[in-house]
Amino acid sequence: MHTAAFRAVQQFLDGLAPPTSVVEFGSKNINGSVRPLFSGAEYVGVDVVPGRGVDVVADAADFVPVVQPDCVVSCEVLEHAENAQDIVTNAVDILSPGGVVIITCASEGRAPHSAVDGGQLRDGEFYRNVPPQMLLDWLETAGAECVKVLHDAGCGDVYAVGFKP
Repeated sequence: MHTAAFRAVQQFLDGLAPPTSVVEFGSKNINGSVRPLFSGAEYVGVDVVPGRGVDVVADAADFVPVVQPDCVVSCEVLEHAENAQDIVTNAVDILSPGGVVIITCASEGRAPHSAVDGGQLRDGEFYRNVPPQMLLDWLETAGAECVKVLHDAGCGDVYAVGFKP
């Protein structure tokens, strides 16, 4: 994860009560993690492949935690997921009422990159930049409220925060 995405999550958290339980979708630590921002919280990292930062190997679209989290975070994942709408829907579904979902992903202006290591795309690897309106639509379709979406054209990212009613 690059610095701008990390800072976006940090800024969203600055205005909230500290979460007590967190699920991270796409938790494999390839180039950084937001896990340190949630010190003191029960934390479960979910990814489709094992690796550093992964507690549970599972598809984020289907994962159901033992304990309903009050925060779901997903950083730099949705651009690599054909089932991104399903992942966003599940993120909102598994939240406890009043819980927060925080998302960062590549958007317009960002070069395609691999989910494996951030380098060149491999043959058959899915990738799409996520325009701000698409991310907003996914969150609203999932039932999130008070959604705020920010586009950082400088680094080609989109950041969002929303709440489960």
